[in-house]
Amino acid sequence: MRLKPDVRLVVFDVDGTLVDSRRSIQASSDAAFRHLGRTPPPYDAVRQTIGLSLAEGLGQLAPDLSAAELESLLGFYKSYFSELHQDPAWRDPLYEGAAELLDRLKADGWKIAMATGQSRRGVERALRVHAWADIFDSTHCADDGPGKPHPSMLLEAMRALGAAADRTIMIGDTAHDIRMARAAQVRSVGVTWGFHTREEIEDAVADDICDSFAELAQIVEKFGRNSPAA
Repeated sequence: MRLKPDVRLVVFDVDGTLVDSRRSIQASSDAAFRHLGRTPPPYDAVRQTIGLSLAEGLGQLAPDLSAAELESLLGFYKSYFSELHQDPAWRDPLYEGAAELLDRLKADGWKIAMATGQSRRGVERALRVHAWADIFDSTHCADDGPGKPHPSMLLEAMRALGAAADRTIMIGDTAHDIRMARAAQVRSVGVTWGFHTREEIEDAVADDICDSFAELAQIVEKFGRNSPAA
């Protein structure tokens, strides 16, 4: 990896961090489990798997399934989720303040990457729906290799954009995001408006935890000022 001394890199998770996807995820989970003739798991169980790859998350929700049953569950979930988003009236909204922060960081010269448990198809949908094609400099997802909390996605983002670890900051709403950041030796920020609780984020030992996009902006900008040149 050839480092670029002037690069400051901010990496965002998507679901629960930038996008409020609770309704889509729970609806798809409910439909998939009912398709298999099973009682859908409650939201509190589903939310704890967000951030993992879909296959791993569903496997944790139903560890007794056979490989064939898990494949059927996974396929129906993907199909149902896709059909939901073909309806123009169905839209997972951005959290208030998300678009403004992304625009602000881009204008200030930050490199911006995505690290998500979504599939590549989901990433392409998000880029299209939220007009993010010119915002994100690189995108990394569960289809690219090991999922969270493995550091692969973060390491690939740094490699792709020439960013040093001490010039990189990871922002996410789950303990999986925080553990990924720690494994990649980059600074981590947990946000409390998503899927995991403050206590769960604290247990993962986040470097910072914030309750609003205004607070998040201050944390990222301070990091940018204080991080050393590569």
